[in-house]
Amino acid sequence: MVLSIEGLTIAFGGQAAFTAVSDLSFSIDKGKTLAIVGESGSGKSLTALALMGLAPKNAIVSIAGGQFQDTDLKQENPDFRVNKGMVFQEPMSSLNPVMSVGRQLREAILVRQSISKSAAKQLAIDWFSKVQLPEPVKIYDRFPHQLSGGQKQRVMIAMAMCNHPALLIADEPTTALDATVQQEIVRLMQRLQQEHQTAMIFITHDLSLAASIADDVLVMYKGEMKEYGTAQQVLSQPRHAYTKALLACRATPDNKGYRLPVVADFVNVETAVTPALVPQFQTVTSGDSMLTVKSLGVWFPTHKTLLGKADRYFKAVNDVSFELKKGEVLGLVGESGCGKSTLSRCMVGLLPASAGQMLFSGVDLVTLSVRDWRAMHRQIQMIFQDPYSSLNPRITIGDMLMEPLLIHGIVPKAELQKEAMRLLDLVQMSAESFHRYPHQFSGGQRQRIGIARALALRPQLLICDESVSALDVSIQAQILNLLKDLQQEFALTFLFISHDLSVVHYISDRVMVMQAGKIVESGEAGQVLRAPGNEYTKRLVAAMP
Repeated sequence: MVLSIEGLTIAFGGQAAFTAVSDLSFSIDKGKTLAIVGESGSGKSLTALALMGLAPKNAIVSIAGGQFQDTDLKQENPDFRVNKGMVFQEPMSSLNPVMSVGRQLREAILVRQSISKSAAKQLAIDWFSKVQLPEPVKIYDRFPHQLSGGQKQRVMIAMAMCNHPALLIADEPTTALDATVQQEIVRLMQRLQQEHQTAMIFITHDLSLAASIADDVLVMYKGEMKEYGTAQQVLSQPRHAYTKALLACRATPDNKGYRLPVVADFVNVETAVTPALVPQFQTVTSGDSMLTVKSLGVWFPTHKTLLGKADRYFKAVNDVSFELKKGEVLGLVGESGCGKSTLSRCMVGLLPASAGQMLFSGVDLVTLSVRDWRAMHRQIQMIFQDPYSSLNPRITIGDMLMEPLLIHGIVPKAELQKEAMRLLDLVQMSAESFHRYPHQFSGGQRQRIGIARALALRPQLLICDESVSALDVSIQAQILNLLKDLQQEFALTFLFISHDLSVVHYISDRVMVMQAGKIVESGEAGQVLRAPGNEYTKRLVAAMP
């Protein structure tokens, strides 16, 4: 037994005292993986931080009993970090931006191992090779911003594993990564785990991923353990209603055409049963074209002549053509860097097109001036991936919704507040939200506010750029249901961009697959994602957990 925990409790004192994690018990053996699953706020990450001795200073951590290898965790001031490693959820915020990744890894080695700096450097390069980073000698001198998301996560894994820990804690290490990159990261961690017989705690809200990687699964809800057992038992034959809710909330090809259940449907979590799937109204496309894209290109200069004229380009979007019909949902999938977001930003006028045409209701968007784009924004709006960074933190939600209404003259000044309240009600937000700020809302609530702001101008086309990628499955289900309801009520047309093929299959009528700036396959959602013809699409489908 590598780790056993009995009665772990984490509380915060003060006037508003509350218990964040209550009476948690579990154990894990050498070479085995325990997945801790649950929604945001369930206490997963706080449990991991407590096990590493990194809990917030104002947290009161208590334990009834516990053992880590030969160390009694009840002894006074045990060193929680000894012989443990942790891979954090967001590598960019965990890595030092002003120090090369090689120096950071070397520093981690020197802290625990009595070797010379030159030996530590060579060991760091060897570890970069072990985690399959390209050109490890060159990677050593690169900074975090010069690496992709998947590469940064590999650096974090090397840092966590370089001292051969007995226990590795991975806190959402693959959240928001492409399916293929996620598969590579998981396989890498499993290979290193078996090579060193490391015990692993894998924290995730993705039950499909938990099923593919874990030996045991622990389900947490509001700081309490709701179910604990083998992965086969918990995920195939769940006993607790909350576990059933998490499984039922997932968007899959099998529930396409139905409303997704949400956790709120399981009102009494002790006795509730899985609600029957309710058919979702399917909006019928008119057959008329709303947007026709012809040979579109978006290029970025990579080299200039002595006279300052660009003579070499990186073609982020290259010769892309497609048609979007009124009332349909067109899915766009592909790995990070394939050009999806570049294409979407060009479609809303945030990036200039270098070649081709975009005909929207007969108007070529490529030729529009800045003034003409201002009027066109009433017709085309975008829901961004990260609502927190796209919402102004300094103004209230009410002012945020009234501002575009006032600028575009959607309603008279006297009715601005009434219209803003209507928009909040439309996305199922309370009237109290009007006077609050973005930081006072959860991720799912901020995404609803982003949708309300996009709907303020009453657009015909909504572009959703990875708008549900990093959300819990239950919140994701709420947002997907909301988008389908809004499509039905306002006859909206969607371009839905995501790297999650299950979600794209669920919500889309047609799907396009993008690789290296080009559309390599397109067709009906079921046809493309169930029986792909292109090798790249086959690889994306095969990488789904």
